[in-house]
Amino acid sequence: METKKLSELTDQELLQEAKKKKSAAVMNALLIGFLAGIIFFSVAKNTLGFLTLIPLFFIYKLVNNSEYDNSELENLLKERGLK
Repeated sequence: METKKLSELTDQELLQEAKKKKSAAVMNALLIGFLAGIIFFSVAKNTLGFLTLIPLFFIYKLVNNSEYDNSELENLLKERGLK
């Protein structure tokens, strides 16, 4: 699917992007918390090793998967008076 620039989106599409971004942020927070719990459990059981690094990699990927910049999206919503 071809991604558009945020400024090219209609008002309805912009609101949908904001809604998707909010729900994705909540889901990412839950997954990051779960993976951090796995890491803490692993460290508490003294099994620090390669299997501890796998959740760290997934946390990194979850944090850096943003398609659009949050500040740009918020600025466009304010500019158009949508929020």
